[in-house]
Amino acid sequence: MYGWRPTPNYLPPCMKLPSRASLACLTLLAFSLPLSFARADAMFRGNARRTGVYATTRPANLQVKWQFKTAEAILSSPAVTDGTVYFGSADNGVYAVDAATGALRWRFDAHGNVHSSPAIANGTVFVVSGDGQLHALDAATGAQKWSFATGGERRFTKPGVDYLNPATELMPDPWDFFLSSPVVADGTVFFGSGDHHVYAVDATTGKLKWKYLTGDVVHASPAVANGMVYVGSFDAFFYALDAATGSPVWKFQTGRDDDRFLLTGIPGSAAVDDGLVFFGSRDAKFYALDARTGELRWKHSLGNSWVVASPAVTDGNVCFTTSDTHEFVVLNAKTGVPVFALPHFVYSFSSPAVAESYAYFGTFDGRLHAVDLARHAYAEVFATAGYREHGAAYLDAKGELNSAAIWIGDTLDDAIVGIRTKLFSLGSILASPAIQDGVLYIGSADGTLYALGVDQARKAEN
Repeated sequence: MYGWRPTPNYLPPCMKLPSRASLACLTLLAFSLPLSFARADAMFRGNARRTGVYATTRPANLQVKWQFKTAEAILSSPAVTDGTVYFGSADNGVYAVDAATGALRWRFDAHGNVHSSPAIANGTVFVVSGDGQLHALDAATGAQKWSFATGGERRFTKPGVDYLNPATELMPDPWDFFLSSPVVADGTVFFGSGDHHVYAVDATTGKLKWKYLTGDVVHASPAVANGMVYVGSFDAFFYALDAATGSPVWKFQTGRDDDRFLLTGIPGSAAVDDGLVFFGSRDAKFYALDARTGELRWKHSLGNSWVVASPAVTDGNVCFTTSDTHEFVVLNAKTGVPVFALPHFVYSFSSPAVAESYAYFGTFDGRLHAVDLARHAYAEVFATAGYREHGAAYLDAKGELNSAAIWIGDTLDDAIVGIRTKLFSLGSILASPAIQDGVLYIGSADGTLYALGVDQARKAEN
């Protein structure tokens, strides 16, 4: 890798290494009726600690129950509560659809792509959009309650990022897809921003409580536990902040790669469990830190692979997906000792969701994988329409990406074309699943939200 330079066929970050690299327009259906909400909370990774575990029955199968189409890619992970699925789309919409039928309840125009996952608390939907706003919406109607403006969104940038040409041009990273997903705890909404800050905003009024400046873009989603906010930044530091004041308690530095601009930064969210904080980094390491002190407990090396996905912690183990080494990895949470790993052949930025000892995650080829954690084996796979329609053009016989067909040059424009028009045509699943009542909900880059699994209520009636 260290001697690598651009070739006529641009290789993405995952493959440049030896083995890889605002009230606004609101649309309601005429037949929509007022709904009674139980005000149950829901958010990215299932809870404020971001552990990725859902206390519900797992889907009996990955067959399509219904699907809902938006106009652009869905990179936002859904949040499900009170019979409604909330999610965002690159078409600037925040959507609420009926969890049982997929019928639209409302759509809010966020005036910017919605690549964060909504958080729902006390009847309010909180979501960050590409217009640099945190929007608070009525969960039943989609009407805006308030909005909070940050200093503006932006992607991680470097000159000649990812070895693209011209090498001296300041470029946005074409692989920095996500926005920070808000977390709600004790009446406060916490989230990160491309303006380099971590924010704490009053959930009722939208007034700023505090903000903390890091050294770069913050697109990771904060985790909250025991009065602390845990979040990583593209400055390569992981921060623990006092949830009440925003004062730094400790910070931990991960590896940097300032010469090559590849192996630097923490884009994924952390999970907090049993006194430990778990997270992966672009420095090809996965870390476990003491949640109170920030002391390194253990780290696991992943060769030359990014870890963009957030981990799930379950049954004494921590599991996550990798980008460049194309693996689903399970480690002992206390020691970091490997338990098992399974190959998935293409990049994965999707974070595993766990229900009943099964883990579910997506990959860039447009497939959703189910892993039986007890058996250490794949149990089932679901393929999007894009995978079925375009797999032959962009995947080889082994199921790996056909790089020559996707990457046609070495400029930023070439990379964006390769990602958005070719790679995403596979129906890439970058979002993370949400699971409730035996149904799994997942969005894909083909603009479709899928509901997968058996309708448990109808099954019982029969």
